[in-house]
Order: sequence, then structure tokens, then C-alpha cells
Amino acid sequence: MAHAHQHQHQHQHQHQHGTPSAHAHAHSDATPNGLPEILDLDAALFAPHLTALTGRIACLAGDDVRHIVDLGSGTGTGTFALLEQFPTARVTAVDSSPAMLERLVSAARERGLGDRVRTLEADAGAGLPGVVDADLVWASASLHHLDDPATGLAGIRAALRPGGLLAVAEVDGMPSFLPAGSGPCELEARCRAALDGLHAERMPHRGADWGSLLTAAGFSVEQERAEPWELRAPLPEGAGRYAFLVFERIRGSLDGRVDADDLAALDRLIDGGPEDVRHRDDLVVRSTRRTWMARPAQETLPSRP
Repeated sequence: MAHAHQHQHQHQHQHQHGTPSAHAHAHSDATPNGLPEILDLDAALFAPHLTALTGRIACLAGDDVRHIVDLGSGTGTGTFALLEQFPTARVTAVDSSPAMLERLVSAARERGLGDRVRTLEADAGAGLPGVVDADLVWASASLHHLDDPATGLAGIRAALRPGGLLAVAEVDGMPSFLPAGSGPCELEARCRAALDGLHAERMPHRGADWGSLLTAAGFSVEQERAEPWELRAPLPEGAGRYAFLVFERIRGSLDGRVDADDLAALDRLIDGGPEDVRHRDDLVVRSTRRTWMARPAQETLPSRP
């Protein structure tokens, strides 16, 4: 949803954060620094959906939220959405990429929020050093990168105060953009299937049953949802650019995983010609976000004889 090196961090956030995630998980360097723009576009395009999600989190978390942890914070889309929902809270933004954290700090200052954000460069799978008594942990498109979910979730539980809330968001793969029933849509489905195979090799916990994993780690799951997020014409500004960046990034991962005809067709979606997604007026942006809301389970003391 979420999310100690730049290579790993790119994996984490191409699958979108906040947004929740740009969910490409690819490695093309065709657009230098394209990942931050993907994250920011995802947040801007789906802003109403993100506001609704953070509003639901606010209802569950209650009014007394003072310390929030954004796990796999990226460019800060979740950080800023949560600061808006919780106007008296501060956020500890945790990320393994110093460049992302620097970008987040700069954005916080520009928004006048610099005094409400601190950063922690850390690999969440190895624990959250110095983080205690958090009221809320937000993990968007980050948990599936944990090498050992049990260890990572134990570290998150230790960072939460009793009764604190963990909000997890994950996505179901790369977003889709092309109209249903079209030839390009079938191409997109094949690309997605190829990427799913790649991700299964590299990220075995992607698509995991986080409800069961959370329960096994000592959490009580209060809410679980799967929500389709969809944008149709008239699309917000930036939708074509978003589609272009996602297709451009996945293109670098598909050599040897789809046939030459599909690679050529994919190239036509990003080559500036008449089929380029930036020139189309029939895009439909679709992404499915799964969310889990959980709290540390109350330990039951043994009864006296």
C-alpha cells in the first residue's frame, strides 16, 4: 500500500501510495525521477477517494489522535491527507529513501506544515526505532514489501499505543486505463498478467491475506473492504500523463515476458503518435484498493483460581 535502499523503495511506491500506488512495480529509467510524479498524480487524481478513506480512518481512530506514523511515506500524499483530517496531530514519516524524505520535508515546508512532520529513515521490516505510543499507523502499499510479515507487524504493534489503530491499504496491481472490450484493453490485461508473474517472484506477500496475517500478529481486525476507485470522462487534468508514466515504467519490465507484437503495441501507447495515451479521450482510470483497520488485540489475563 507500504512503501533501506532506493531500489526497494521504488518497488514499494510504484505500487501506489497513498497512494495507494502508480502501481507498476517496474524498473524502466526512461523518465528520470518519474516515480515521485506518479505518486503525486495518483494522489491528485484520486483525491476525493483518498479523502473519503482518511475520513473513515478518522471516524475509527477518534478525536484524540496526536501522533501518526506514515509507513512508507513516499512523497507524503498520505502524510498530508492525514494531517488535514487530524489538525492537531503530528506525523512521523518513515521511508527507506533519503531522497523521498527530503522531497517530503520540502513539500511540508511549502504547505506550512514543517513543524508537524518529522522523518525517520528506516526499513520498516526491521522495526521502528524510537517510535512509541503512536495513535495511528498508516501503511499504504508498503506491507507487501516486508520480507517477514510477522516480524514487521510485531514492530508496528510495538510502536502503537494500546488501543491505537493500524490502517492498511493495498492495491491489486497496476491500474488500468483502456476501454473495456477494445484490443488495447486485451493488451493491457496481458501486460498486467505478465507483471503479476514478475511480482509473484519478487514480492511473495503481494496479494496476501492481510486479515489473517494481522490476526496472527496479535491484531484485532475491525474492518476490511475492497473498493473500486474509478475515474471516467471528463477526466481530471493529469490523467493522460499518469497513464503515460505508468505504461512507460512497466515497459522496461516486460522484455521477455510478452511477445514482440505486444511490446510494439505498448510502445505505440507511449511514442507520441496518434495511439499515445496522452492523446486519447476514451481513458477510464481504474484501481482497486483493499483496506484493513486493526488494533492491537487486548491481552486476556488468566483468571484466578
